[in-house]
Amino acid sequence: MHGLLPALKRGFKRWIGWRRLGIAASVMIIAFAVTTLLRTLKGIDTGVILTALTEIPRGHIGLAAICVLLAFCTLTLYDFFALRTIGKKHVPYRIAALSSFTSYSIGHNLGATMFTGGAIRFRIYSDYGLNAIDVAKICFLSGLTFWLGNIFVLSIGMAIHPDAASYMDQLPSPINRLIAFGGIASIVAYLFWLCMGEKRRELGQKGWKVVLPSAPLTLVQILIGVVDLGFCATAMYLLMPASPPIDFLSLAVVFILATLLGFASHAPGSIGVFDAAMLVALPEFGREQLLATLLVFRLLYFVIPFGLAISIMGTRELWTNVVEPWQERRRLAEACAQANLQQVTPMERERSLRQASKR
Repeated sequence: MHGLLPALKRGFKRWIGWRRLGIAASVMIIAFAVTTLLRTLKGIDTGVILTALTEIPRGHIGLAAICVLLAFCTLTLYDFFALRTIGKKHVPYRIAALSSFTSYSIGHNLGATMFTGGAIRFRIYSDYGLNAIDVAKICFLSGLTFWLGNIFVLSIGMAIHPDAASYMDQLPSPINRLIAFGGIASIVAYLFWLCMGEKRRELGQKGWKVVLPSAPLTLVQILIGVVDLGFCATAMYLLMPASPPIDFLSLAVVFILATLLGFASHAPGSIGVFDAAMLVALPEFGREQLLATLLVFRLLYFVIPFGLAISIMGTRELWTNVVEPWQERRRLAEACAQANLQQVTPMERERSLRQASKR
């Protein structure tokens, strides 16, 4: 038995590996979601969807847009918190905000957020002396903020409204409540683990080690994630149909579960996965009305930020690779011309100025 487990471990690493397992899981989630979505959308009347779009109050759309804006403002604190945690205090907040916004908006819309978002972060932070390991630490700590916030809100919501998740996970309410208590217990245990010992907790080995935030800072980390999710869920809540009524906490549970499924799928913009999960978990709403809500939310949360992030990164690259080198060459040419002018005699300089005035 003792020899069997190491052999299975070696065989798993050689023939399967975590990367292939992750890809397979993503493909399965996407395939299942697309199948469910197509089955759910059978018989949908596009005319009813257009009518439902016009029935969403304009004031609610405006408030939802403000909530999305505040959510992205909170999102900028993910990188800022991570930078301060790893000791890179020379990177200003505006750069952390730029990195958070562009890496999340572009990465989440293109899919495979860990790689696309990491590449964008490295492109921005490398100008400030950060290397690939520093960027990996930032990605890890930002992801930790995301997961802590999600687990906390989801656990609280499922503990109070365990039936809200039943349509999605197909589990009875007592099991969902038990899972919720397990999530709360895991966060408490994590905080207790951080408090133990004289030194700050570390993860990793050899060249890659990240010092985890202390317990008080972890509470701040959880708060960042909770506020971000709160604004996102509020935006969705404002766009929901007026009837049948649904309480905010139940919707938040469904919203977070759908978001996590979309995140796990690595599908571009969680397209199909997020939408299918919301449709399955909220069968009491009319499909056309709920699709109208999802279309407006996707426009506010995915499409507009994606276009803005692409524009910002394109402008930045144009400025960095075209405008700044041109300005540098111009300054250098002016400096050389000034140096050459200072080397000539006063008589030659006066003659050159006289000839220039005649021209």
